[in-house]
Amino acid sequence: MFFYELREGDNDIFADVLLLREEEMDPDSFFELVQSIRLRIQNTFVRDTLIEAIAEELERDHQFVAISDERLSASVNVSKIDDNNYLAELDPDDEDDEMPDYKGIFVDLLRDDNRPN
Repeated sequence: MFFYELREGDNDIFADVLLLREEEMDPDSFFELVQSIRLRIQNTFVRDTLIEAIAEELERDHQFVAISDERLSASVNVSKIDDNNYLAELDPDDEDDEMPDYKGIFVDLLRDDNRPN
């Protein structure tokens, strides 16, 4: 298996999609393929992000598999604190699931050492 990544955003905030493929594609060919898809769909895609739309095209037409939450078989939260280790719920359609419907963004903030705690 060979793994590939699509990133969208700038140096501060970005999203990514991981893909896998059984046959290797050299990086330059992958870049050219992604660019050709981007140019064709960038003004017409209906997914939440451009990279998700490109990943969909790569999966449908070029033997890639997008690694997405929908494909997970299990998810385990891991922590040094025992109570924070658990098997996470994967079924967003489960009526007992009270998880909010949103996408998260993790941000690294620089601490201002001159600011009072």
